[in-house]
Amino acid sequence: MLNRVADAIYWMSRYVERAENTARLIDANLQLLLDSPSGQPHQWLPLVNATADEAGFSRLYGSPTQENVLDFLTFDSRNPNSILSCLKAARENARGTRNVISSAMWPQLNNFFLMVKSAAIAPMDLDTATEFFHQIKLSSHLFTGITDATMSRGAGWHFCLMGRMLERADKASRILDMKPGGPSVPPEDNEPLFDHVQWGTVLRSASAFEMYCKRYNRVSPRGVVEFLMLDREFPRSILFCLLSARDSLHVISGAPARVVRWAPEKLLGQLCADLEFVRVDDILRYGLHEYIDLFQTKLNQAGQAVGEKFFVSKSARDFPATKPNPVVNSLSNL
Repeated sequence: MLNRVADAIYWMSRYVERAENTARLIDANLQLLLDSPSGQPHQWLPLVNATADEAGFSRLYGSPTQENVLDFLTFDSRNPNSILSCLKAARENARGTRNVISSAMWPQLNNFFLMVKSAAIAPMDLDTATEFFHQIKLSSHLFTGITDATMSRGAGWHFCLMGRMLERADKASRILDMKPGGPSVPPEDNEPLFDHVQWGTVLRSASAFEMYCKRYNRVSPRGVVEFLMLDREFPRSILFCLLSARDSLHVISGAPARVVRWAPEKLLGQLCADLEFVRVDDILRYGLHEYIDLFQTKLNQAGQAVGEKFFVSKSARDFPATKPNPVVNSLSNL
């Protein structure tokens, strides 16, 4: 497979996953508005922090109001990580690989983009916003389902899956590193209840609430961290995503079992091993924020190694339609 084609398929998949994750994060926090104790202030800046776009938001908007944050994360074309920008980039990458992806994938992704683009000109209230973000999640699931059902399990599909899983692992770690709704509330009688609601929102941001409740008796910080980081069966846990990305990378490399040929395999293998053998108590003792910072550094290094090994350098790209934004596509800048 041409490295340019592999690059485009990989980033097409990452952009779609990024758009879905942002929609899920916003939708979960809209629900938090309804669940928050009466009079409890709700803060929107943590959503911007979770996408690592604080500098861009501050430059363009300043005040982190609900309206500003929703517009910035959803429709603002000046934000390369907005839902609309991500889908536009995914669509352009797909356009250049239509001879490789299945014929059913293109119209779904194109319609997905046009649906979001048309919504950008219509004002939304809370009810329509909830339905809109629900439609984004469904459209992403449909695209993923079509991809998995219609693409041969060759190198193209594995690049697509690897991009999806690396993006998902990154966003799961960022969701864990934030607390929706802002800092802890003042010490009042309703604080334990609101803390429980906030951790529930973390689970809903990863579509994990239902599966978590089937495994654990109650929502607790320890249980949430263990489930979203270390669970081997939940498809949005960090460990599950990294194991899947590692397996796809191993198929692409064509190396025999337990043989590591290239730097990306080594770095992803080390990340998987770290998570396979660490215990949740070790993570909490080390510090959740500090552990996730270290994890994201290693994940960035693995992502950069994938790009250096398989994809063209920026100087070699010669067609803008599939040239991803260097700010967005550099894993070190996620």
